[in-house]
Amino acid sequence: MANYGRDMCAAAINPILLPTGSTVLNDDVLIGGVSLNSLAEEFGTPLFVYDERTLREHCREAAASFDPGVAFASKSFLCGAMARLAVEEGLCIDVATEGELDLVTRSGVSPSQIVVHGNNKSTLEISRAIDLGVHRLVVDNFNEIERLRTLVDIQRPIKCLLRVTPGVEAHTHEFVRTGQEDTKFGLSISRGDAQRAIEMLSDMAGVELVGIHCHIGSQIFDVGAFDATMAILGEFLRATTLKEVCIGGGLGVAYVEDEQAPTISEWGAAVRTAAEKYLDKETRVTAE
Repeated sequence: MANYGRDMCAAAINPILLPTGSTVLNDDVLIGGVSLNSLAEEFGTPLFVYDERTLREHCREAAASFDPGVAFASKSFLCGAMARLAVEEGLCIDVATEGELDLVTRSGVSPSQIVVHGNNKSTLEISRAIDLGVHRLVVDNFNEIERLRTLVDIQRPIKCLLRVTPGVEAHTHEFVRTGQEDTKFGLSISRGDAQRAIEMLSDMAGVELVGIHCHIGSQIFDVGAFDATMAILGEFLRATTLKEVCIGGGLGVAYVEDEQAPTISEWGAAVRTAAEKYLDKETRVTAE
């Protein structure tokens, strides 16, 4: 992706900030073999340019790094073409609003490849997810559980993940940490809320609780935080029969030259190593 103009010095661009296979020239940059100067002349600036090859490579890398069910987080960039591309490369699509859900289904993505997320779902959004029979509904709070009780039944079953709060403070900016105890997302493991929610969902006809989900933050460059998270999740799961863990997302992206981000494969390898230490071998491990 690039936001580029003729007055920008191409030679000053660090290639690490560009898509795979980009070419930096003295007075231009080629992305996917296409000149950014020529695109700027044709479409004007500012202009966002996405390289399909890079997107497909990263989607395949994610699909290979985790078990089936790993999802593209649509909040990062969503249009019909992007949704179809991610699914073609083996990913599910993570949506958090009715608008995102509508766009993804209209683009031709099967509900069986859609994960419905969000900590402030409307009753209509929950009902729509049930009607469609999405791949997973991620349950975020007790209010949602009570509304789910009034909507679901044995004729319209739904597979769910419960979002839990592991109490891990990831090494990232405090504004994008989401795994600590005072987060507005998910239910606390240490306070017993997560266990109580599991009991409520397990007793609900039409709900199949298959596992747990957590997300500890964004722009995470130290993958060691995921080891600490998996240790807590593993201990928590030992008292349950659940066999699926979504470790969420949050892998850092290098936006400036002095940042160095792990690759998706390195992230996946760190998560899998942690899973082997702390989880039963039958547990499915996915991510966003």
